[in-house]
Amino acid sequence: MTGQYDDIIGLPHHVSSTRPQMSLSDRAAQFAPFAALTGYDAAVKETARLTSSRIDLDDYAKESLNEKLLLIEERIESNPQIIITYFMPDDRKSGGAYVSVTGTVKKIDDYEHVVVMRDGKKIPINEIAIIEGDLFAELE
Repeated sequence: MTGQYDDIIGLPHHVSSTRPQMSLSDRAAQFAPFAALTGYDAAVKETARLTSSRIDLDDYAKESLNEKLLLIEERIESNPQIIITYFMPDDRKSGGAYVSVTGTVKKIDDYEHVVVMRDGKKIPINEIAIIEGDLFAELE
């Protein structure tokens, strides 16, 4: 069987005398996938990232949180260990995530409406969903 290129198939590979030979990694890069839409993959990943919606607390839950905050304020000197779960809004899209912080409260700032933890973290009071700890056993 004779083929169209039989006359050149056995010839040695051409090596230029004027240009340097391309490295294997540079040659391989020529065949890498091309992203025609710059940033498209990032946009798809951002859209697929899940966020939670904020839970609206009823009056009973709000009252319970207020009682717990008052109890913390009364006993702040004893450094009670508590767990605060609060809503952290997402910067890029609607919704956010619920985050839990464990520690002791440094102060409750009524002016800024935040709970300041000993580690310096400030938690907005209106974003708090749950406050837990041994301190509240008498309330439940």
